[in-house]
Amino acid sequence: MYEKLVSYAARQLEIDPSEIKPDTTFEDLGIDSLDIVEMIMDLESELGVELDLEDQKISSFGELARFIESRIN
Repeated sequence: MYEKLVSYAARQLEIDPSEIKPDTTFEDLGIDSLDIVEMIMDLESELGVELDLEDQKISSFGELARFIESRIN
C-alpha cells in the first residue's frame, strides 16, 4: 500500500518518488487538506473501500498507508 501511495503522490505532485519516505509529512510536500481529501477519494474509488479519516490523526505517508491497510485487511 505504501508504494501505491508514493506512486500516486509523486504523479500528482510531479516529484521524484524517492523524495517521499514513510515519515514524510503531507506538510513537508505542501499537501493541504483539500489535496488529502482528493487523494482519499481517488484511493477509495480505486480500492473499493470507504476510508473515513474524520477522527484519525494522520500526518505522514507511513501513517496513511497503515490506516488504509487496516481498512482493507
